[in-house]
Amino acid sequence: MKHGFLIDMDGVIYRGHEVIPGADVFVRQLLDKDIPFLFLTNNSQRTGRDVATRLQRMGMPVEDRHIFTCAMATARFLAAQKPHGTAFIIGEGGLTQALHHNGYSIVDSDPDYVVVGEGRTFTFENVEKAVRMIMNGAKLVATNPDPNCPTSEGLRPGCGAIA
Repeated sequence: MKHGFLIDMDGVIYRGHEVIPGADVFVRQLLDKDIPFLFLTNNSQRTGRDVATRLQRMGMPVEDRHIFTCAMATARFLAAQKPHGTAFIIGEGGLTQALHHNGYSIVDSDPDYVVVGEGRTFTFENVEKAVRMIMNGAKLVATNPDPNCPTSEGLRPGCGAIA
């Protein structure tokens, strides 16, 4: 992206399920003036399409191309390090899709990488499995270092805490 805006989302565009006043007007002005921009998120749970749909429902007519997630960044990084590699993931659909989109296969044994992302569905069994894989030579990669993640119910462990 040449000469445009990079926009963080949570706390800048919305807080929880509420649009921050004026954020939707700002996004529409960027679109009307054809100013390039990307929404950035360090949450790897959702796909770019999922994030775009959430923003559309908040009144912002954005498209998938306006979204860049840490899962996308991680997948691109891994594809540059080892094209067509394998990964065991602790994370959700956005991370799986980004890895697949970048030529990675998701495996349950002997991966090149153990990739940790955001999620609410990890199990201690998967964490134990990941530790054994790392001890056997898989490289550990986390999509972001945040130790916690704010939710409407309060804090929950973030990607960094899980890693």
